[in-house]
Amino acid sequence: MNFTLNFTARIAALCAAFLLFALPAAAQKTYEPQVGQAGKDVIWVPTPDEVVDRMLRMAQVGPSDLVFDLGAGDGKIAIAAAKKFGARSVGIEYNPDMAKYAQGNVEKAGVTGKARIINGDIFATDFTQATVITMYLLPALNLKLRPQILSMRPGARVVSHSFTMDDWEPDETSIMDGRRAYFWIVPANVNGGWALDSGGEKAEISFDQRFQKIDGSVDLGHTQGGLRGARLSGANISFAYVDSNGVRRDYTGRVAGGKMEGSFRVDGGSEGRWTATKK
Repeated sequence: MNFTLNFTARIAALCAAFLLFALPAAAQKTYEPQVGQAGKDVIWVPTPDEVVDRMLRMAQVGPSDLVFDLGAGDGKIAIAAAKKFGARSVGIEYNPDMAKYAQGNVEKAGVTGKARIINGDIFATDFTQATVITMYLLPALNLKLRPQILSMRPGARVVSHSFTMDDWEPDETSIMDGRRAYFWIVPANVNGGWALDSGGEKAEISFDQRFQKIDGSVDLGHTQGGLRGARLSGANISFAYVDSNGVRRDYTGRVAGGKMEGSFRVDGGSEGRWTATKK
């Protein structure tokens, strides 16, 4: 009986000693991400530094911006946005180990006051308050995110490394040593009919919209015609038409929900203010 008790006690003591010395060593093992490691719907491949720099310059990131990096990886884009361009930034990373690692990189870079990495799902995290979105995702994921991106505030800027958003054509494309970066500005929704009033000139304007590309027509009562030079960039809009007297009228302004307002100029004549209300 005593032999059994002594043997059991010795085994317990050995196990305790092993745990005492082995567990701290394991706990101190540093997580190191591997290029090509599996993630949620993607594998991790870091964006080259020169591409990161160009992406942020395409979006003209500055101190007043809030940048969200969708799929933050090691955090380099969020860090660069804060450290080099002075923006506030948030990286969303699904892998908890990678998110912790990236937050460690934020701390090492000395930008904890401006940048942070959160462990989350880009499809379940609200990023609509961002002024700039950056991403390096697969085309199918870009397309899945597209409705949420298009619902953001008009004028928000979006940059994607390597992959497009299907038939939403980019506003700009940059190429760096064979690598592409695509840039979009989220457009306001102007599709449909609008009642226009510009210094006594009243008209019905109708826009046909496909993302940032617009065309349309004008109804002047007894005369209908087409719009000329119609353009939309974020919330900024411009268009022109020839009125019933054969005079060209040029309009520039901004869209705010169901209203537009701005200034107009008549060829060889007056200038003034205009407003339009969604019908």
